[in-house]
Amino acid sequence: MNKRRSLFSLWSIVPLLVLVAAWEIGARSGASSGHFFLPPFSVVVQQGYYLILNGMLAEHVLKSLVRVVTGFTIGSSAGIAMGIAMGCKETLNRSFHPLFSLLYPIPAIGWLPILMLWIGINELLPIAIIFICSFFPVLYNTITGIRGVNADYIKAAEVLGASKTRILTTVILPLALPSIFTGLRLEAGMAWRVIVAAEMVAIPTGIGALLMKAQSLIRIDIVIVCLGMLSVLCFLFERLFLMVELKLTHTWTEECRTYTLKQ
Repeated sequence: MNKRRSLFSLWSIVPLLVLVAAWEIGARSGASSGHFFLPPFSVVVQQGYYLILNGMLAEHVLKSLVRVVTGFTIGSSAGIAMGIAMGCKETLNRSFHPLFSLLYPIPAIGWLPILMLWIGINELLPIAIIFICSFFPVLYNTITGIRGVNADYIKAAEVLGASKTRILTTVILPLALPSIFTGLRLEAGMAWRVIVAAEMVAIPTGIGALLMKAQSLIRIDIVIVCLGMLSVLCFLFERLFLMVELKLTHTWTEECRTYTLKQ
């Protein structure tokens, strides 16, 4: 089994190595204009090393990271809380569903012009954009997860004398967890796409602003470094939420198993 996994991991790296080799050879074998539009992979790596060494890349990434984490934490927390309330209470769902249905289709970046007038161009602007980006999808995934819980499980818990709070924390939320984390994983990546767009348009710092500066200077190597950094950050965020989901799912599964054995 371990040997098979090793072979699978090896074969999964092969396409990436082929792409890098083709990129390097193609860029170096082309004319000087080829270097202008697509620098070799080694040149991009070298430029990335210089940006890390002088602290410029870390400075811009850190600013974007703080904005994403702040806006995503507030937006997803509000989405989960509202989703739990709407998922458990039909009255709240009927009251707020029409409003959210009207607002949800509007792209998060579409709010940028009006937020620039309301908030101004400051640190609160990108955080507000990330909040909007995170709130609605997490809200709907939470509602879907809670409403998808089998009613028989809830009735069984009620028969055993569990309180509503106990049912929510030990039955409904654990079963709704996969749907909730699906929304969190998807929006963690989307948050980075939105923050880059916001920084490219209105914010003078951050990885999006660095992208625009590199584009204005026609530095394709720096542009590719920024895109690569965005890819890595999105991947790390997704893996982080996957690890937390597996950890929580395992913990709750063990608790449910212990509770069942005690009964």
